[in-house]
Amino acid sequence: METQKGESVMVGGSAARVRSVRVTLLILTLLLSALFLFPYVFLALSSFKPAQEVITIPPTFFPKTFSIENYQEMYNYINVEKSLLNSFVSAFGSTAIAVLLGALSAFALVRANSKLSAILLAMVFFLKMIPLSAIAVPIYRIITSFGLYDTRIALVIALAATNMPLVIWIMIGFFQSVPVSLDEAACVDGASSLVTFFRVILPVSVPGIATAGILTLFLSWNDFLLSLMLTSANAKTFTVSLSEFLLGYQVNLGPMTAASFLFSFPIIILAIFAQKYIIQGLTAGAVKE
Repeated sequence: METQKGESVMVGGSAARVRSVRVTLLILTLLLSALFLFPYVFLALSSFKPAQEVITIPPTFFPKTFSIENYQEMYNYINVEKSLLNSFVSAFGSTAIAVLLGALSAFALVRANSKLSAILLAMVFFLKMIPLSAIAVPIYRIITSFGLYDTRIALVIALAATNMPLVIWIMIGFFQSVPVSLDEAACVDGASSLVTFFRVILPVSVPGIATAGILTLFLSWNDFLLSLMLTSANAKTFTVSLSEFLLGYQVNLGPMTAASFLFSFPIIILAIFAQKYIIQGLTAGAVKE
């Protein structure tokens, strides 16, 4: 009887420790989440303050009076619709090209399994480690030499080229987990390599494609350096337009908070709904068969 009581006490004690650890982790998670969310929540609330209240010292967290004055004023500084359209076209267009060509390249590198493919794979990794600022000027010279400066197609090409190494890196890890027997079965049925990729490999690679596409979309949507160098008026993206709130001797914080919230809110909502696909894609690529 004493032994059974001792075992029950030990079990109860271990369960209590597990609950205390879980509660501690939950509290730490909530604190870290609040810490990371505070700047963005402050930005969102500031966008609904009157312009003068945004720059008051000391600042207030909640607006004393809700107002859409900042959203009305931002139209006096930037062309909101055109900038959003340019960002949309450049981000989604470059993502589509980078994912398509990157996935094809990754599949070829994985299935070739030769010394040349290993060299090309190393080159992909080296390209990913090069800072974008180091190749921005050569990209500018190439774009201007082709007469594509200040065009949407220039942004699409440049962003697709700079983000393609990331797609290849993600898809290589995923394609390595796809059995070669699928290729062999398609080959026996008379399918070519291209038909095998699009009809057999691509359908089972949706999590990896989604992961690469979402991450590439985020990078293209938030790009500033290439958009600043390759555009001036017609193809100017929203990230470049945000810099126009910074004048020589004045910073228009009120309209700038409204524009920043308008630009970032859709991509944050997309990230919330897409996080499960990112996790599925990364974990699927980590499983080897």
